[in-house]
Amino acid sequence: MTDRGMVFCHEGGGGPPILLLHGFPETSLMWHGIAPLLAGDFTVVAADLPGYGRSDCPVDSENHEAMSKRALASILVEAMKALGHETFAIIGHDRGGRVAYRAALDHPDRVTAVAVLDVIPTYEVWERADARLALAFWPFSLLAQPAPLPERLLLAAPEAFIDNALSEWGSPPEAFPSWLREAYVTALSDSAHVHAICEEYRAASGIDREIDRADLETGRRIRCPLLALWSDKGGLAAWYDDAGGPLGLWRHWAEDVRGHAVSGGHFFPEVQPNATAGAISAFLRSGRSTSP
Repeated sequence: MTDRGMVFCHEGGGGPPILLLHGFPETSLMWHGIAPLLAGDFTVVAADLPGYGRSDCPVDSENHEAMSKRALASILVEAMKALGHETFAIIGHDRGGRVAYRAALDHPDRVTAVAVLDVIPTYEVWERADARLALAFWPFSLLAQPAPLPERLLLAAPEAFIDNALSEWGSPPEAFPSWLREAYVTALSDSAHVHAICEEYRAASGIDREIDRADLETGRRIRCPLLALWSDKGGLAAWYDDAGGPLGLWRHWAEDVRGHAVSGGHFFPEVQPNATAGAISAFLRSGRSTSP
């Protein structure tokens, strides 16, 4: 429990704490194959993002600030403190990756390491947006539209949205067992949470971009080590060669960046749990180096 509502999480294992954050349209259940692999060496906390899954929905605020990555990061830092973890590493996929790097920027004394899975900074996404983004990653623009249009669309056919994501974003549908798909559909069927999710996308298109821009213009950078992993089949692998790819982009934002592509489509953590867990574990054990 935090001052801004309850954060639902699973906790297990033993050792240095790590916080696992999911993306859209998933919940903390996305880590079901990875968390047990990490729990032998780390205390693993897999949380539903505020406004997602079984976590409480923040109260609406002006400019969608309540679902900004800054606000979500602050809530999760408070939740980790309530669990007894003053410092910890964060691993985030998709939307969770955006919350993860914001936490590393805003709470450098709390975040010891950060891994961002299949994302680049939100500011960079919008500055470089083109037809490829609009067609391939439709949630960025569709879910950021004013209420209530995207909410009504999601609630009218949650199964269709889940099926599209799990089968059309580069990952094989068979990687998602029926119980998991059903859990994701259920999570996308609640009106309050669907509204919060859309508010999070609206925040990404506005206030998050401005917060990122301010950091970039003032030279504020992530001080802890950063691992970037991305799908070898997706847009991140092909769209940003002019900037040196995902690693080139992240080096504008962080002092110590390393990473590589992973097979398995956008949801590679679920398709390749062993490889993903191995990369995360090796990164967290590697200390502060400057490997390319």
